Amino acid sequence: MGDDVRSEVPLAVLQDRQGSTSTATPRPAADAGSGDTGQQERKKRRRSGAKVPRTMGEGYTQSEVLLAVLHDHQQGSTATSPATPPPPVEAASDTGQQEKLAAENTAPAAGTAAMGECSTEYRGLPDANGEDAGSVPVPAALRKVSIVPLVFLIFYEVSGGPFGIEDSVGAAGPLLAIVGFLALPVIWSIPEALITAELGTMFPENGGYVVWVASALGPYWGFQQGWVKWLSGVIDNALYPVLFLDYLKSAVPALGGGPPRTFAVLGLTAVLTMLNYRGLTVVGWVAICLGVFSILPFFVMGLISLPRLRPARWLVVDLHNVDWNLYLNTLFWNLNYWDSISTLSGEVENPGKTLPKALLYAVIFVVVGYLYPLLAGTGAVPLDRGQWSDGYFSDLAKLLGGAWLMWWVQAAAALSNMGMFVAEMSSDSYQLLGMAERGMLPAFFARRSRHGTPLVGILFSASGVLLLSSLSFQEIVAAENFLYCFGMLLEFIAFVLLRVRRPDAPRPYRVPLGTAGCVAMLVPPTALIVVVLALSTLKVALVSLGAVAVGLVLQPALRFVEKKGLLRFAVNSDLPDIGVGRSPASAEEPLAP
Repeated sequence: MGDDVRSEVPLAVLQDRQGSTSTATPRPAADAGSGDTGQQERKKRRRSGAKVPRTMGEGYTQSEVLLAVLHDHQQGSTATSPATPPPPVEAASDTGQQEKLAAENTAPAAGTAAMGECSTEYRGLPDANGEDAGSVPVPAALRKVSIVPLVFLIFYEVSGGPFGIEDSVGAAGPLLAIVGFLALPVIWSIPEALITAELGTMFPENGGYVVWVASALGPYWGFQQGWVKWLSGVIDNALYPVLFLDYLKSAVPALGGGPPRTFAVLGLTAVLTMLNYRGLTVVGWVAICLGVFSILPFFVMGLISLPRLRPARWLVVDLHNVDWNLYLNTLFWNLNYWDSISTLSGEVENPGKTLPKALLYAVIFVVVGYLYPLLAGTGAVPLDRGQWSDGYFSDLAKLLGGAWLMWWVQAAAALSNMGMFVAEMSSDSYQLLGMAERGMLPAFFARRSRHGTPLVGILFSASGVLLLSSLSFQEIVAAENFLYCFGMLLEFIAFVLLRVRRPDAPRPYRVPLGTAGCVAMLVPPTALIVVVLALSTLKVALVSLGAVAVGLVLQPALRFVEKKGLLRFAVNSDLPDIGVGRSPASAEEPLAP
């Protein structure tokens, strides 16, 4: 095959795959001063939702071109010029040919996968005429997170192990603690995971829940969702360097305060930030190693406790002596953040299939990881509610197995905080990247490092962690829960509205309930949110509402900066339409487009 054929045949094949019926002609070289007007026009048409086939040199990789050549060769093509149109299709005379043509004409459209099945293309929302926005090619090099690392990333986003659940026993006793970790996953975790599976596969891009809310309620409220969720995540992440050092200060008393502790926080944050900079593949495998190491000592402790178990100890309850505020906040804090993984959807290998499975496995993993040590600890040792506070599992390990098991639990607790830090920072930084790709943040937030990671987002998230690391544990958890609840209410509204207004949108995974069933599923978690907000102290409520108010004015301020040309904003033209316009938004913008 000559050089001219090698360079031109892929164009014909690739245009034929796009459904083009016109003859393929090589694109002329762009004039040096013209700025390639045709390419700019195609980008404008894509942003408006039009289906525009790509041309040679526009978005195709060398691998795609090579595959097209091989495909053409295997088909036995004898074409010598792409300008030669294919022969006209003659009327099918035989029955077999007619049936073949009829099957092709009646084949289901792409993106209409049945419930729970995988669709390999991200096509966006249908337009007003019911046509989709066209498939979006995603570079294979960026799809690196497989199901096993994803399960452990979700595990660390939500749990990180049973560290911190001890307060539930101290606040309410063994029976209510066990019932809480059985009931709350049904009331809260499973509904949130189901919503994440449906919307995360419906919009498999790094904006995650920001894109969900923006599509349903408009760009203004999408930005508010991104603001409160990012702030909540950074506040949560500020806990982990502090808790890591708290577990080490018994062995190194100098880490209890003063300059040594400050430098230790700075150094630890820098090391963990570097892991995020190196990429999600590194973060995912680090999460696997840390997860296995963190869970193993509790598995051993459970085996050692078997001869000492007294099931009657699990039934102890005193309803007149329950700290409901501490009890509910402990349960809620240990069983939320299932939606955080959605901001990494754009980096997941085959998200339509992988994400729902990973969420299912992670729910089981997290619930068992809480109940197993809780049953072992409360059933094997006589109850002393005053002892059940943060860090008590290491004391139980010493009582049951000796000093070696205590040191193992303490080391696991310290490393678990590292795992939660890197998982949370990944989610926060990729969220900022996704918002920039949708034009909600300045374009420099979409800049990737040579490892493919969101460099600016990582630096911003790390800076927020350092600024907030001086707060107390109780203040951090309370403020985080308040902001998180506000964001979840927006998610619930967006989920229902997208079911009502976009029933025809492709959903690789669909929650097996109708619209009325979905609304009923959301009633218990909404009631839980109301209770958590009502139990907040006045100080926490005022600080959190002040943070929300900042977001209400920050989005119009950024749009003003964009209008004046002070910072560059850009929408990634490869992303499909989600029904969100680019007109200036304000606080008076209607909730629905």
